Amino acid sequence: MSNKKLVKKIGSQYFKTVSVMLTSAFGLVAALSWNELVKALINRYIGQGATVLSNLVYALAVTTLAVVATIWLGYWAKKIDDEETRHKDAGF
Repeated sequence: MSNKKLVKKIGSQYFKTVSVMLTSAFGLVAALSWNELVKALINRYIGQGATVLSNLVYALAVTTLAVVATIWLGYWAKKIDDEETRHKDAGF
């Protein structure tokens, strides 16, 4: 492999890696924002004194939200993948 091709390949990998890292960072920021919202709602409706109950409700709410979001995103990812496969098979 020539030096130019190697540099181009490394540059491409670098860009892909940075893209994944930035996307993950934004995902973390979004998750932390939702975390604060859920905590505020639990504190408002359950109260800050009930720490064990608050933590239980929080854990159940976050787990349920994560499961629903994962299923929903998987559904849409499969739908998009199927659509791309259909277009590819049709010659688009």
